[in-house]
Amino acid sequence: MSDLPALPVTFRPARTRAVLLGAGAAILVVITTVAMLLEQLGPGERLSFILTAALLFGVLLLLSRPKVVADETGVTVVNIAGRRRLDWAEILRVNLRHGDPWVFLDLSDGTSLPVLGIQPGIARRRAIEDARTLRALVEARSVREPGGRRDEHQG
Repeated sequence: MSDLPALPVTFRPARTRAVLLGAGAAILVVITTVAMLLEQLGPGERLSFILTAALLFGVLLLLSRPKVVADETGVTVVNIAGRRRLDWAEILRVNLRHGDPWVFLDLSDGTSLPVLGIQPGIARRRAIEDARTLRALVEARSVREPGGRRDEHQG
C-alpha cells in the first residue's frame, strides 16, 4: 500500500477525548463555583467539594488517555492504566470486527491485546480508517517467509 502515513503516527479517539476532557473541565468548574458560592459551607466542606471535582476530572482524564503510536521500530499501545511497547514482528493481526468496542492485536505469543486508542464509539468511520491504516503498516513492516509465515528470526 503506497498511501501509508509517514512515521511516527498517533491514533487516538479524538472526539471521545474531546468529550471526556470537556465534560471533566465543566464538572471541575461547576462544582468549584458552587462550592465557592455556597456561603454556609465551611473551608473543609469547600475543599471536599473541590477535591471531589478534581477526582472526577482525574478519572475522565484517565479515560481519555488511550492512544497508539506507530514508529519505525514498532507500536506503543497506551490504554487506560498501562502502556505496552511492541516490535512490528510481535503483531500478527489487527482486528476490528463488527460489534467490537475497540481494535484487538493478535500477538506472536498467542495473546490478544486490546487497543483502546482505536475505538468506533463516536467516530466509527475514523476508527475503521485507523484500523485499516494500522493493519497496512503492520503488513508493510512484517517480514514474511514464503508461504505466508512471518520470519521469527528478524532483528
